[in-house]
Amino acid sequence: MVTPNVYAADTTTETAATVSSARKFPKQNIAIRRLTAEATTTDVTGDWGGIETLNVPETQSPAEQQAAAVAKQQAEAQAAAQAQQQAELAAKPIEMPASKDAESLVKFALQFQGYPYVAGGNTPAGWDCSGFTQYVYTHFGINMPHSSYAQPSMGTLVSNPMPGDLMVGPGHAGIYIGNGMMIHAMNPVDGTKVTAVFPGMAFYRVLQ
Repeated sequence: MVTPNVYAADTTTETAATVSSARKFPKQNIAIRRLTAEATTTDVTGDWGGIETLNVPETQSPAEQQAAAVAKQQAEAQAAAQAQQQAELAAKPIEMPASKDAESLVKFALQFQGYPYVAGGNTPAGWDCSGFTQYVYTHFGINMPHSSYAQPSMGTLVSNPMPGDLMVGPGHAGIYIGNGMMIHAMNPVDGTKVTAVFPGMAFYRVLQ
């Protein structure tokens, strides 16, 4: 009984010099299955609207409200007093010097006590420190520059101060009136005032 082959037949042919072998395999079709990954994206485009900002006013306690009202009244009263003072000073006549000596210069300068301080100013309506000294010395024939750094060049440095001398310190200027006192435009709060001589100030003889 012959059993049929269920696999490829193998035939061999022999000769004197060559041995050859041939095999036959059943044809196989290999199907290559490619798996493609499906990517699904969902684009959500939507208008979520703006962000609403609520401005909630701050609340104050009764004590805070009362303190704020008192502070406001004080500020208004101070402003009214300053306005009245400035009006009175503006209406006040300025007494011009009778002579050009140091005594007359001191007298002329002292009449401006209480006049307002205004940065950059150089008139009785308001002046800063060098604007005040410039204004005073101008009435005595001295063409003083409006600068506390430049004004010393208009005089001679002295160690024995006398009334009428220019006083200059770091960023400040005034006029010596004697007895260790000076008159100068101090600041917006104090205005033009007579005080003790500031430490570290130098004296310059302007009137010769």
